[in-house]
Amino acid sequence: MRIQSFTQRILQELSSYVERIQDEDFVELLTAIQQARHIFLSGAGRSGLCVQAFANRLLHLNFRVSVVGEITAPHAQKDDVLILASGSGETPRLVALAHQAKRIGLPIACITLDSHSTLAQLSSIVIVLPGTSPKRQPTASFTPSFQPMGSAYEQFCFLIYDAIVLELMDQRKITSEQMFQNHANLE
Repeated sequence: MRIQSFTQRILQELSSYVERIQDEDFVELLTAIQQARHIFLSGAGRSGLCVQAFANRLLHLNFRVSVVGEITAPHAQKDDVLILASGSGETPRLVALAHQAKRIGLPIACITLDSHSTLAQLSSIVIVLPGTSPKRQPTASFTPSFQPMGSAYEQFCFLIYDAIVLELMDQRKITSEQMFQNHANLE
């Protein structure tokens, strides 16, 4: 069995990704989050699961937040922001959502592997992360991985979202203990 060995390889791979991002790449996204009246988030598949976890932490930080498609999501307005997560940047449902957001006049932030993707072109804020996707041809941001399909990208998204949460905690002077007061108590 090689669980320990595989875990070490995964961590090494993700550590190498960290060197390819810069703090300044996230300034616009952090500003949009801080200034938004309401934050809408969406993704599909495993990227969608990552963005749902991010939405949960933003809620813990006292932001007004909704995952698109939930019945309790409110009416979107121009002073809101839509954050889309898609490795390929070509997920049809998310592209349609971006077009709808553009018609409303909603700012769009995209977390993707491909700066030339349809979603990236529709977005005013683009965060390009390293990784791979079986849905896209290799580009400069694509990085070969020993892991299946888009696993490395999705894992890195989780780490990036948690790093963004830590930055927002620092900016807002909110502790983990204070965040826990917003944790669900009807489970």
